[in-house]
Amino acid sequence: MSKRGLGIGAIILVGIVVAAGVYLTRAPQTAETSQTAGTPQASNDAAPAEVTLVPGNPMAAPDTSMIEEFGALVQVDLPEQLSPQAQIGERVFNASCAACHGTNAAGQNGVAPPLIFITYAPNHHGDGAFLSAARNGVQAHHWEFGNMPPVEGLTNSDIAALVRYIRELQRENGIF
Repeated sequence: MSKRGLGIGAIILVGIVVAAGVYLTRAPQTAETSQTAGTPQASNDAAPAEVTLVPGNPMAAPDTSMIEEFGALVQVDLPEQLSPQAQIGERVFNASCAACHGTNAAGQNGVAPPLIFITYAPNHHGDGAFLSAARNGVQAHHWEFGNMPPVEGLTNSDIAALVRYIRELQRENGIF
């Protein structure tokens, strides 16, 4: 193997070790803490409601029957500070998405799902899914809110910033 190949291999190994260290030093997720993020809410000020998930299917939408119409579907904890790109994404979200997806992407019962929910984690709905949804709309498939129409007037940069905002909220809420 060449010196260059060994150098690249060493860099990859260091990256794996650092990633493992970050993963191992994260606070452990208990059943209680993992259900707080993305947990349906009875109202914006109430404690988390009981979650009724489909057994064996954590991606299934929870029972929202105890949440008032137009109420936030999940409690969203905000990061202390958003990155500059996520700050732009927050403005894009508030202008183009919040009317349906609610404040801080918490969803609105009877209107649209929360984006701060395990279903929208990067390993299930990658960043490209958000681009596609904004450009082309989406057929309802996880929730029963109906189809989402395309969002007019957003640039690729707008959508990239929007995704960054959603991912930073998801990370703060233990989604990934």
